[in-house]
Amino acid sequence: MAYYKGALSFGLVYIPISLSASIKENDIGFNMIEKNTMSRVKYKKTCVDCDDKEVKNEDIVKGYQYEKGKYVIFTDKDFEKIKSSKDKNITIEHFVNLDEVDPIYFDKAYYVLPTGGEKAFNVLLQAMQKQNKAGIAKTVLGTKETLILIRVKDGKMLVNTLYFADEVQNQQEIKLPKIEKKELDLAVNLIEQMTEPFKPENYKDEYNEKLKKAIKRKIAGHEIVEQKETEEPTKIINLMDALQKSLKKAK
Repeated sequence: MAYYKGALSFGLVYIPISLSASIKENDIGFNMIEKNTMSRVKYKKTCVDCDDKEVKNEDIVKGYQYEKGKYVIFTDKDFEKIKSSKDKNITIEHFVNLDEVDPIYFDKAYYVLPTGGEKAFNVLLQAMQKQNKAGIAKTVLGTKETLILIRVKDGKMLVNTLYFADEVQNQQEIKLPKIEKKELDLAVNLIEQMTEPFKPENYKDEYNEKLKKAIKRKIAGHEIVEQKETEEPTKIINLMDALQKSLKKAK
């Protein structure tokens, strides 16, 4: 299912595209249950000024409160009328070096699929990959203007939605103590010993698997068995000792 259908353009080149999700959620869903009756807990949408009467979804509209108790109503058609053709499409404003973009700005990723203009799409893809460049654009998704980064990875084009600069908070300043050169050298050595190529397939959601097994045990009428630690954590107060022992273990 396409998340977005529109067009990608750079210069005077116009490419019809769609965006599809790059991530699937593996979360295990739990319902809220009333513990005495084992009945599901529901969340009802109610009307404040009509004796908390439940409201049907088809009767709910978006309203902006401009004064206390006074609203203007916006429909989906209203939001569409506000959008210009530029707002509806993804127009690359300029290109940047991909390594200049701090990952803190990254939000969600989508695959870009051409729905026409395949040759122009491939030219853009190959040129971006050759130059290791990423395109920066803005578009309106739903009712929100979104900053977008278009990049190429392993022969595939992706779109990343980005946070705006004013959405990213600065970290609070902290005072750090001075360190010894020996401590720094040991830490650098330890990092080098622990460095290996990043292979995402090597990392599994182990807790998710434990949760599935626990659910099966509960269904079978068994209690959950507390996990026993195979290795007790070692408490080391001295930093140099901790670094030296960690380095020895890494080797």
